[in-house]
Amino acid sequence: MSVIMTLRVSGDPDKLEQLASEKGDVLRDIAERAKAAGVIAHRFYGSEGQIMVVDEWPDPESFQRFFHENEAEIGPMMEQVATSEPEITFWRKLETGDDIGWG
Repeated sequence: MSVIMTLRVSGDPDKLEQLASEKGDVLRDIAERAKAAGVIAHRFYGSEGQIMVVDEWPDPESFQRFFHENEAEIGPMMEQVATSEPEITFWRKLETGDDIGWG
């Protein structure tokens, strides 16, 4: 069963959107590599002073391998918008019988 990965940092969501508009080709290239590495879904979210990435991966190891292989490119971009170290958490789906949406 797949896992949800959240990556949270303190940072500036507006600055991330600006960076994405300036370096969209770089982000699309990284996204293509993530697809090749197995990512199922990926999104950025922002709140006051917070940035969060929510991904779905086949397993934690797939994400960790992708992240380490691409850290040299991802790290400098995150340094431009983040003010804290990333907090990465892996989540497993709980079987509670009250699912809504997401297939």
